[in-house]
Amino acid sequence: MQRAKIGSLDELRSKGCLFGKVGSQPVCVFWSDGQAYAVDDRCPHMGFPLHRGSVENGLLTCHWHHARFDLSSGGTLDPFADDVRAHTVELDGDTVTVSLRGDADPVTHHLQRLEEGLEQGLTLVVAKAVLALSDLLGPVEGATAALQAGVDFGLRNRDAGWGAGLTVLTAMANVLPVLDPGDRCLALVHGLAFVSRDTRGRPPWFPLAPLSGQVAEERLAEWYRRFVDTRNGDAAERVLATAADSGCDPVGLAGIMGAGVTDHVFVDGGHTIDFTNKAFEALEHLGWEKATGLLPTLAHQYATASRSEETGPWRHPHNLARLLSHLQVEGAPEPGEGTFSDDDVDDLAWVVLGDEPDQIVSAIESAAQRGANYEQLARGVAYAASLRLVRFHTQNDHGDWDEVHHGFTAANATHQMICRCPQPELARGIFQAAMKVFLDRFLNVPAARLPNQHPAAATPGDLAELRSCWDQEGMVDQAGAIVYSWVRSGGEQRAVTAALGSALLHEDAEFHWFQTYEAAVRQASAWPAGSEQAALILAGAARFLAAHTPTRRELAQVVSIATRLRRGEALYEEV
Repeated sequence: MQRAKIGSLDELRSKGCLFGKVGSQPVCVFWSDGQAYAVDDRCPHMGFPLHRGSVENGLLTCHWHHARFDLSSGGTLDPFADDVRAHTVELDGDTVTVSLRGDADPVTHHLQRLEEGLEQGLTLVVAKAVLALSDLLGPVEGATAALQAGVDFGLRNRDAGWGAGLTVLTAMANVLPVLDPGDRCLALVHGLAFVSRDTRGRPPWFPLAPLSGQVAEERLAEWYRRFVDTRNGDAAERVLATAADSGCDPVGLAGIMGAGVTDHVFVDGGHTIDFTNKAFEALEHLGWEKATGLLPTLAHQYATASRSEETGPWRHPHNLARLLSHLQVEGAPEPGEGTFSDDDVDDLAWVVLGDEPDQIVSAIESAAQRGANYEQLARGVAYAASLRLVRFHTQNDHGDWDEVHHGFTAANATHQMICRCPQPELARGIFQAAMKVFLDRFLNVPAARLPNQHPAAATPGDLAELRSCWDQEGMVDQAGAIVYSWVRSGGEQRAVTAALGSALLHEDAEFHWFQTYEAAVRQASAWPAGSEQAALILAGAARFLAAHTPTRRELAQVVSIATRLRRGEALYEEV
C-alpha cells in the first residue's frame, strides 16, 4: 500500500485543506467536523482539482460543474460524475499521512457505470466506461464486454423488441476490425448511445417462457409462420423462445425466421430482414447460448410489420406482388452448383437495374438454372442495389437517399442471411429485394455519371482529399470519385474503409448512415480487393456520406474529452 506525508495537522486545521501526491497520485485532505478525509485530487467528471472545491455538511462540491461528493466514502450525489476514490488518513502527532486504497473490482464498477450512463443518456459516462473496459480487459475483450452490456440493456428495456439501437451497436461491432484503432471506442459509443436513445421512455420487456414440452422443429416452424401471418405476436414469441431453448441450431433458427420474414413481401420497408440479420450477427459475437433471450424479441416486429403487397407501389402500375406469387407458394428455384463466375454475377446485377420487372425475375431464375447458387444471386442483387447509390443524382429530393438506402441495406441483409441459411423459403427475399431495386429506378433518372467519368478519377486517389468532402456540402460526386480511384489504382482497400468509417464516426450520424456504411463494407469484401465492383460499392457509400455531412460533431468531441481525461490531461487549462 502506497502512503505519503501530506502536511501537518496544524496546517490542515488552519487551511481546511491540504493537497499533494502519494506516489504519482494527486490527493487532497479536508478537515471537516473535527475529522480528516482524503480523496483523489481530481474530479471524476471532468478532472478539475478538488482541492479548489468547497466542503459543507460533509459534502465536497467541485466548482467546475458542481458535482457533489460524500467526503467519507467519495460517493457522488450527481450521477453525471462518478464516485471519487476515498483514501485512509492517519494522524500521527502533528503529521498527516495518506494511504491509497485500491479499487476492489474496477471491471464491475465500470460495467455499472456503463449501465447508469445508458439509463440516463450520459454519453460521457458511457465513453469513460468503454475506454476503461478496453484498458482493463484489452481491446477485444473490452469491446465484447461493452457489446454484451449494451445488448442486455437494449433487450431488457425495450418492450417493442430489437430496434435501431441494437442494429447500430451490432453494425459497429462488425466493423471494428476495419476501423483505425483510435476510432473503435468511438464506434462502440455511437452504438451504445443509440441503444440508450432507443430505450428511453420505453416500457421494459417481460419475456415469455418457452414451452416445457418437446415439439418437433418442423412443427415449431409451421406454428411460427402461422402466428406471424395472423399477427399474433405473443404466440410467435413463445414459439421462437421454444425453438431457441430446445437446441435448434443457428441454421434451423435462421430457416424458421427467414421463412417468416419472406412469407410476405419486403416487410416493413426492409427493416425486418435487416434487424433479423443483425440479431444473428450479435449472437455470432456473444455466443449462440444467448439465442433464447435474444431472438424472441423480434417476434412482435414480424407480427406488426407493414407488408408491401398491401401497398400501392407494389400493386400499380406493375403488380409486383402477383409477379412474385409463385415464389411465395413454391419458394425460390433450387440453386445451381456454383459454376457462375464473378463476371456472370456482375452481368446479372446490371439486368436487375432494368425497367421490366418480369425480365428481372426471369433473369434471376435463369441464372439459377445456369449454375448460380443462392449466395451469388443474393450478391448480384445487393450489388445492383449499391449501384442505385452510385448513380443517385443529386437533383433528386434529398430524402430519397433513404429510398435507395433501404434497398441496399435490405439486399445486404438478405445476402448475409442466405450465406447463413441457403434455403428456398429464405431465398424468396432475393427476388423481393430485386423488386425494390426495380421500384427505385426513377431515382437514377437521370443517372449520375459513374465515378470513373469524374475528373477526380483521372489521377490516383488521395484519401487526404476526402476531408474536404465531409467539411463542405455538395461534394457528393467528388467523394465517390476519390474513393473509386483509390481502390482501382491499387490503394489498400482497408485504408479506404477505415477512412469512410472515421468520417462516419466523427459526425452526429443518423441510423441509416451506419447501416449504409456497414453494408458497404460487407458487400465490398464479398468481391476481390481492388475490383471494379468493390470500388463502386465503396464509392456509393462515400457519396451517401458526403450527401449528409457536415453535422455538429458533438459525440466525437465527447469521446475525445473522455480519452483526454483517461490520459490524465487537465482540460481546464489552456493548451
